[in-house]
Amino acid sequence: MLPTRVSGTLIIASAAPSTAAFSRRRRGRHRTDESVKCMDEISFDGRKYNALKQDIGNLPLIVVKAKKGYIACSYIDKETAEKVGDIAAFVSGIKNLDDLKKAKIRETTTWAEDLGIREGMSVKKALELMDL
Repeated sequence: MLPTRVSGTLIIASAAPSTAAFSRRRRGRHRTDESVKCMDEISFDGRKYNALKQDIGNLPLIVVKAKKGYIACSYIDKETAEKVGDIAAFVSGIKNLDDLKKAKIRETTTWAEDLGIREGMSVKKALELMDL
C-alpha cells in the first residue's frame, strides 16, 4: 500500500486481512467439542450447584456458583475478588469436578470469612454456608 497524506498527516493503510476473513480463520482454531461444553452441575446431598468447567491451559478453569458466592480454582485471582466484594473461596490442584468435591478451601475473601468460611474447610461445607 502507498502512504497517503490527509490534511498534512501521513496515513499508511494496513495490508492486514479483513476482519471477516480473520474471524473465519480464528473460529476453527483450537476448538473441540469438549472446549465448547463448559456448564455442568455438581451436587452435594441433594443440593445442586451450577459449575463452569473450561479447558483453557494445562489445568481447567473451574467455578461453582452458590446463592451468595462461588468457589473457584486458583486461576481466579483472590485480590480481584476481594476488591470487588465477592464472597469467594479458592481451591487448588483440581482437574475435574470430582477433585473439587474432595478438595479443601485454600483461601477465602474477607467477605467469605464473614459467612464463616475458613481455610481447610470442605467445599461442601463452604457451599452450604454460601447457600444460607
